[in-house]
Amino acid sequence: MTANFKLTKQKTVHQWAAWSLVQGDFTDPRGEKFVRTYVDSPGAVGVVALIGDVGSRRVVLVRQYRPPFDAQTLEVPAGMRDQEGEDPELTARRELEEEAGFSAGAMFNLGSHESAPGISNSVVHMFVAVDLVSTKVDRHGPEEQFMTIETPMFSDALEMIKTGEISDGKSVIGLLLVAQNFRHLL
Repeated sequence: MTANFKLTKQKTVHQWAAWSLVQGDFTDPRGEKFVRTYVDSPGAVGVVALIGDVGSRRVVLVRQYRPPFDAQTLEVPAGMRDQEGEDPELTARRELEEEAGFSAGAMFNLGSHESAPGISNSVVHMFVAVDLVSTKVDRHGPEEQFMTIETPMFSDALEMIKTGEISDGKSVIGLLLVAQNFRHLL
């Protein structure tokens, strides 16, 4: 039935950084009008970066403060697609280097997912990176300035999902996709 919903009008209510708060007027399949407000986002990328040899892989994770939760979270390196027109893989390579200090010899697409379809049009493109080489970090903002890097065994990271230590959606999705579809890299 979703084919019968129609966006009739939309306007920007507020803009900040790379996002906009948008209000849309819609019509449902019965012709009833309704209004929804959502965040228009350029989207993001996430990188499951693997270090070490096949058979004993570790995964690069960042621990950083997240203001909406007033807490530290453990996540895969990630970032906004804030450079218009940039290919998601290039964004992923840039973010991996800026946040974690690694460049990837090879990067494979894991797919994409909608991060919060009820409140945003943000799409997160996920990648797995291997053959990492150390570079320098180039962190931006106070949260990134104080982030730390952790490199647990990949199998331990999967356990951290079960215990809730890793609860960030893109990180859970990325780690599980690698475990399911890229076992040969582990």
